[in-house]
Amino acid sequence: MKRLALVLAIPLLAVVFGFFGVAVSGLDHALAQTDEPSTPSSEPQEGPARVKVGVYVLNVGKLDTSTGSFTIDFYLSLSSDRPVELGKFEFSNGRATSIDKSVDDPTEKFYRIQATLADSLNLSRYPFDHHKLTIEIEDKEQTSRSLVYEVSQADSGLDPAVNVSGWDLDGWEAKVDEHYYAPYDTSFSRYVFSIEIHRSVTAAILKTLLPALTIVAVGLLSLVLSPDKIVPRLTLNTGSLTGAVLFHLNMTSSLPPMGYLTFGDRFMLFNYLGLAMTLVSTLIALYYVDRKRTDEANRVHNLALIIVPLVWVGLQGLNFLFL
Repeated sequence: MKRLALVLAIPLLAVVFGFFGVAVSGLDHALAQTDEPSTPSSEPQEGPARVKVGVYVLNVGKLDTSTGSFTIDFYLSLSSDRPVELGKFEFSNGRATSIDKSVDDPTEKFYRIQATLADSLNLSRYPFDHHKLTIEIEDKEQTSRSLVYEVSQADSGLDPAVNVSGWDLDGWEAKVDEHYYAPYDTSFSRYVFSIEIHRSVTAAILKTLLPALTIVAVGLLSLVLSPDKIVPRLTLNTGSLTGAVLFHLNMTSSLPPMGYLTFGDRFMLFNYLGLAMTLVSTLIALYYVDRKRTDEANRVHNLALIIVPLVWVGLQGLNFLFL
């Protein structure tokens, strides 16, 4: 009987010790895994995402000086240092009329965009004015705490075929500003691409200054006529003054209402003054001629012949000096 019990106990003990050995082995393996340092997952980068922006301009439409608006066709490239939403941008100074996307990766976007934009123009130097046509881009949602634009010089520029009708190109400039919105206490990174232009000097002289100078010259020529030729003098004076006013109205018809005088306005005002002085001298001479006071009429004629041109030239010189 004892022998039978021993025979049954030996297999049972073998099973128990085998199970115990497996359990201990599993526990040691688990402890070993616990002691091994775990490989850390990639941590998110600190600070805002940095997005390089490039603008390459293909075409610029006609600039409307009365509103400051223009159309523009350009390529826009955006590349980020990490995956981030790049497509939610907007133009601070206008609206896009067409957006075609050709590259759409998590860290890179590429677009061809046509937009209608507008800038506030300073016309104080008109018709020798110069301006900056800008493309201003901001993200719609991400503030400067989460996204910051940077200039990509390699991807920016003007196509050699770019031409702005009636204007000469001076070059381009790209920069990034931080625009603060006080009501919301929030700042957004703003990318600004500027095209520098100035009005053609030749066109300004031929279309603005030369016609006005011709009108004034005709009016001042009346000063060389003797006092006894009053009727021809009056005809020249009144015709020149009327022509100057009409020319001034036509010259400023393409400009918006402004709270300041442009160079062209001052130029025409001094023309009015010279022509008005000529007309006044003619009327005074007429007064003396009608009363047979020839000496006084000749004296007025001689003084006007010297004073009026000198005053007119002096005022116009000051106008050009402070251009």
